[in-house]
Amino acid sequence: MTDITLAPIQPDQPSHLMATYGRQAISFVRGRGAYLYTEDGTEYLDALTGIAVCGLGHAHPVIAEAIAEQAATLVHTSNLFEIPWQTAAAQKLAEVSGMEEIFFSNSGAESNEGAIKIARKFGTQQGVRLPKIIVAEQSFHGRTLATLSATGNKKVQDGFAPLVNDFIRVPFGDVEAIQEAALQHPDIVAILIEPIQGEGGINTAPQGFSYLEEVRNICNQHNWLMMLDEIQTGNGRTGKYFAYQHTNIVPDVLTTAKGLGNGFPVGAVMTQGKAVGLLGPGSHGSTYGGTVLGSRVVYTVIDTIQKENAVENAAVVGRYIVDQLRAKLADKNVQVRGFGMMIGIQLPKDCAELVAIARDQHKFIINVTAGSVVRLLPPINMTQAQADDLLERLVTLINNYL
Repeated sequence: MTDITLAPIQPDQPSHLMATYGRQAISFVRGRGAYLYTEDGTEYLDALTGIAVCGLGHAHPVIAEAIAEQAATLVHTSNLFEIPWQTAAAQKLAEVSGMEEIFFSNSGAESNEGAIKIARKFGTQQGVRLPKIIVAEQSFHGRTLATLSATGNKKVQDGFAPLVNDFIRVPFGDVEAIQEAALQHPDIVAILIEPIQGEGGINTAPQGFSYLEEVRNICNQHNWLMMLDEIQTGNGRTGKYFAYQHTNIVPDVLTTAKGLGNGFPVGAVMTQGKAVGLLGPGSHGSTYGGTVLGSRVVYTVIDTIQKENAVENAAVVGRYIVDQLRAKLADKNVQVRGFGMMIGIQLPKDCAELVAIARDQHKFIINVTAGSVVRLLPPINMTQAQADDLLERLVTLINNYL
């Protein structure tokens, strides 16, 4: 292996990176499982895992071995040819998702772009000239022009007008608002929602996952496509392989990314039922979608999640964390919500500063979203001992803050 040592970044050193991120003044050089390490060897408990990406933890040996072996064999040939690993990965993903057709993309935003195209294609085939899609307030679907237009957050849309038209916004969990939209807009062809709103603050519908069942019934009634954005909730994160599997329904279109590659950039848009066959040759594509390397990673990640019973572990250990937080913070006027390893702690005041306090004082990596929600996205294979470590650091952090 070539020995390359990067010089430390100096505070006054000019950067050629676009300033699109408010970066924290820390960098990590190594990871293992639920922990990250700086150059000097300082250990940090990572309860964010790359924002729900490294579901099996950092540097998982099985995933690392598959990447290294495949990178030394064949990385890319293009979709002009058969790709056996892509076929195998699609089979694996179909088995765990219940979907029929799969298109591999490179990100969650690309997957949602694919879903939007599928909805428009469906509408066009139904004779709808300007197809419309219902989306939810406080949602997040990506930062491409179409997906930020679908997103229910004015901050990410600011400065990018004119947005993509024909998205109809309703309050998350409000079935009556969906029915009202149906009466007002006869050209609706689909609804795109997250089972749990991650960026919106780990928001669950007031009626829980039964909301998805109600949406499924409405879609059936009006001949709409039911499209679920499971970029963040998928791949075991909520204690089911996909969050919709907490119910008895199946969506027409399903998107995912993040934990699908455990850190490797890959996503997927999946269809079943009346959404099958809407995209054909020439109607969609991606140079890097489903490369040999990416496909082998997907196959290996799914296989490892299954062999380690990581989905079941996420359900059990996630429930333990939620129960312990509710008990230990019962007198702090906080609300703990979520499923599996997707947990939000709603504080009674804005708490963005907790990110730095947790990092610097407790060697603990967390995220704050929606202003006042501490978001936890630990590895889905987190052990009981690691969960206790997390609880000790987090409870101390919140107790000191409140």
